[in-house]
Amino acid sequence: MGTRIPSHQLSNGLYVSGRPDQHKERQPTIGSRAVPYTGGDVKKSGELGKMFDIAVVDPSAGGPPTLKPSRHSSSSQHTSGSVRSGPNSGQLPKLSNSGPIHKKSSGPMPLQPTGLITSGPLGSSGSIGGRRSGQLEPSGSMGKAVYGSSVTSLNEEAKFGFKVSKAVMWVFLVVVAMGLLVGAFLMVAVKKAVILVAVAGILVPVIMLVLWNYAWGKRGLLGFLKRYPDAELRGAIDGQYVKVTGVVTCGSIPLESSYQRIPRCVYMSTELYEYRGWCGKSANPKHRFFSWGSRHSEKHVADFYISDFQSGLRAMVKAGYGAKVAAFVKPATVVNVTKEKRELSPSFLRWLADRNLSSDDRIMRLKEGYIKEGSTVSVMGVVRRHDNVLMIIPPAEPVSTGCQWARCLLPSYVEGLVLMCDDNQNADVVPV
Repeated sequence: MGTRIPSHQLSNGLYVSGRPDQHKERQPTIGSRAVPYTGGDVKKSGELGKMFDIAVVDPSAGGPPTLKPSRHSSSSQHTSGSVRSGPNSGQLPKLSNSGPIHKKSSGPMPLQPTGLITSGPLGSSGSIGGRRSGQLEPSGSMGKAVYGSSVTSLNEEAKFGFKVSKAVMWVFLVVVAMGLLVGAFLMVAVKKAVILVAVAGILVPVIMLVLWNYAWGKRGLLGFLKRYPDAELRGAIDGQYVKVTGVVTCGSIPLESSYQRIPRCVYMSTELYEYRGWCGKSANPKHRFFSWGSRHSEKHVADFYISDFQSGLRAMVKAGYGAKVAAFVKPATVVNVTKEKRELSPSFLRWLADRNLSSDDRIMRLKEGYIKEGSTVSVMGVVRRHDNVLMIIPPAEPVSTGCQWARCLLPSYVEGLVLMCDDNQNADVVPV
């Protein structure tokens, strides 16, 4: 009588021969225990704390923290020479022209507050935590910072001027020239100066109007920009020219002022002026006598963020990467060298030496302006929306103010992104 082969049914309904497998529960090969949550504290993380020679808290014992060095640290002090050099090698010989070679002790690795492992002490120029993207650290405490292409260098002043039609100017000049010719002919032939008086009556007000605009043109432009109404970013459409007032925060590359070392700025300017008398040296080729001339200038601006006061929205201001920016920030005098006070401070001498500027017998003024993070700033530009990102970019064409008849001002224009800040830069700084 033949034996019956056992069979069983699988979970999918098929019948197979053989007995079903008996799944046995595997025993863990490595013993484990409940690990308490450390919250990022190195002192509670066991072996990691021992690597840095930090007092370790044993959560199971509940006792005071103890310092437990790693197992190989003590032995390496005694056997480092034999392991590396071998049994037959001795100490390094002293050179005749140099002193003994000192071995640099490695010691515990520095630990940043963020938990990152770095290769140098906290705050050093070689550490990872001390580097900033887009900026080369200065060699000394007063060294000149060199920025990359992501930071805009403003070598010239903000471009603004009068915007009058060329056709109107040519028509006016032709009429004045014809009036002068007719007036001179009548003056010689008929002995009457009526035409000349009429032409003079027209020229005198025009000349006064030009002089008035030359003297008050910049103030009129600033007044127009300050009176321009603020817009709400929530309702601004793409391509609209707006003025936004709010608190600024730094972008990926914070700036630092050149002389006072004010950190986390979105805009900074440092300018050295010299006074030229009758026999003085000129600071630049366009320096006139008995006036102040710019000898050295450092102006930088980078991308930053602004939070609108009205809607609370946050927009990125694209001021870096060579964008046209017209910054109206009043600088403050930080160093004033006069005939009576010619003693220069050590910090100012270092600042001059780092830029290869002479410190001879000159009358100088050092002015510095900046916009710190948390300052209240007004920005005027074009709204651009791209992939749910709200940006303010420079306009493609100059912005005109139009005729201001009440103030007798001709139309003026300004190019680029307008950036304005109050005179008192430290009064309304909001901590961010």
